Amino acid sequence: MTQESEQTKNIGPGERVAGKWQGVGAFLSRYGIYCAFCLLAGFLSVFSPPFLTLSNVENILHQTSVNGIIAVGMTLVIITGGIDLSSGSVLALSAVVATSLAHPGAHHLAVPVVFGVLVGLAAGMLNGLLIAKRRLAPFIVTLGMMTAARGLALVYTSGRPVIDLSDSYNQIGGGSAGEVPNAALVFLAVVLVGAFLLHYTRFGRHVFAVGGNELAARVSGIDTDRVLIGVYALAGALAGLAGIVLSSRVMSGSPATGQGYELDAIAAVVIGGTSLSGGVGSIGGTIAGVFIIGVMNNGLDLLNVSSYWQQIVKGLIIVLAVLLDRKSKN
Repeated sequence: MTQESEQTKNIGPGERVAGKWQGVGAFLSRYGIYCAFCLLAGFLSVFSPPFLTLSNVENILHQTSVNGIIAVGMTLVIITGGIDLSSGSVLALSAVVATSLAHPGAHHLAVPVVFGVLVGLAAGMLNGLLIAKRRLAPFIVTLGMMTAARGLALVYTSGRPVIDLSDSYNQIGGGSAGEVPNAALVFLAVVLVGAFLLHYTRFGRHVFAVGGNELAARVSGIDTDRVLIGVYALAGALAGLAGIVLSSRVMSGSPATGQGYELDAIAAVVIGGTSLSGGVGSIGGTIAGVFIIGVMNNGLDLLNVSSYWQQIVKGLIIVLAVLLDRKSKN
């Protein structure tokens, strides 16, 4: 009898059961979010037949695309151990700037798109500079930007929505390629670029390193300031892009739009398994979190559940996700 078989023989029943449970725990830790999404979709397809109709699937794609674009940038921010509370306000500021340049015959389509993204990029870069160079807390910096960007949007428009947009601009978020909404295609492009950047580039490895231990990353030669500025700038640019997609879909740019969007993005990132402590996360998990929130909101609407209860359910899911994250580290 070999030594390996002898060791296997000496393993008691209790140890075998414990080993099996550890295997189950490891599987759920890695794939639980995807299993939860499948269970949620299966439940809604049974109890709400309209859920699987083509028109409703398109509606879900429209609803999740804007949150998903923001959530990709939020994933990078949270992996570094930070937070961005300004995404919704930056979205609104970018939207009103872009739509003000998107009137019929005023400019080429590229002009409002580029300026909308640049506004978000500038806001995010300012966040990053204050956090990296002045060592201010991300919560405080982005909270200030949340208020300032919303105020700038109100000042820029005198509190009134911007309307009368060109057809080409409205097609960005409101049109479709066959049965697939253009907003979903933009979301897909952002996901692919974000996943490549985070998981297959040196910048992505540096993002994980900064989130895992910023001091150790700096000592090892990583320019942590550049990483932080880049992450917040990218998050701001994606918030600007989300503002363009949303304003083109609703055919107006309102300074009041985007309220609470940053919370939905944070929820999607946390539900997707990204640790609020930093150093752990993935774009794939975030996308699963985005669709869980989108499908849950859509399904509860179909089931005629009050929006008040929807907020309670969402809050409980976020707290549960954080508790599971803490438990996995113990």
